Amino acid sequence: MASAGLQCFAFILALLGIFGDITATLLPNWKINADVGSNIITAITQMQGLWMDCTWYSTGMFSCTLKYSVLSLPVYIQAARSTMVLSCILAAFGICITTVGMKCTKFGGDTDSKSHTCFAGGICFILSGIFGLVPTSWYTREIISNFLDTTIPESSKHEPGGAVYIGFISAGFLLIAGVIFCTSCFKKQQGPWIYPAKQQHFPSTQQESNTGYNLKDYV
Repeated sequence: MASAGLQCFAFILALLGIFGDITATLLPNWKINADVGSNIITAITQMQGLWMDCTWYSTGMFSCTLKYSVLSLPVYIQAARSTMVLSCILAAFGICITTVGMKCTKFGGDTDSKSHTCFAGGICFILSGIFGLVPTSWYTREIISNFLDTTIPESSKHEPGGAVYIGFISAGFLLIAGVIFCTSCFKKQQGPWIYPAKQQHFPSTQQESNTGYNLKDYV
């Protein structure tokens, strides 16, 4: 099994990943439209997220509008909502499971039980990273394709916001943590296959003495 220090490092990465995942899910700046007008009253920044759209005015005012209607949203936003929430749930399960299975903890059973528990937590982290990577990639693709579309006016084009980058980094942290936990369990389980138990061989003279007749039986 991997050292306790390596598992602690993976656990810290998983904590950073789940905090970043939750932050990216709730932030309203998945895409940003910066439009500076001639009038000081006009809005200078418009942000759109998964759950709300916000506007930041040059006067310092900040207003947000929630997206109540789910069916009116584009498909990629609906998919991003569900997958990001699922990513947060899987990461939370992974935190709870690996807390029990880590080598530095005092509970969780024997070494084999802890190894299997760490493997289950690593799988949760890997799935969480995948579910977090898919919506951020799809969302970024939609932003870039709309930005390069010549039929869309300049005022309606957007750029990726900070929440997208946080989502990418968080997914990477979760994937790395999951690989570390799964690799530690894999090495432990593969030990008997790599180093099979040696079979005991008795000397041939001892076997012959046990199966044959002794000379004193003929006297």
